[in-house]
Amino acid sequence: MPQPHGFSFEQRADGSVAITHRGRAAGTLRGGRAEKFLAEVGSGDGSGGAQLVMARWTGAYKFGNERAARNHPRNQSGRR
Repeated sequence: MPQPHGFSFEQRADGSVAITHRGRAAGTLRGGRAEKFLAEVGSGDGSGGAQLVMARWTGAYKFGNERAARNHPRNQSGRR
């Protein structure tokens, strides 16, 4: 599965965290969830680790699998 990329985040003055993917809003975290996210992304190893953390927190980490599964012979029964 390819590594996620294109994610960024911004910590706001009110303590919330806005996560974007390729410039579009992907999620907003507030309160305890924002604190846990910042702790996890801060302890990551390099930017690749931070990208994976952001993909996981936004739920955008499965897209590579879904594309591969679409072409599997088991999923071709209704298509020609």
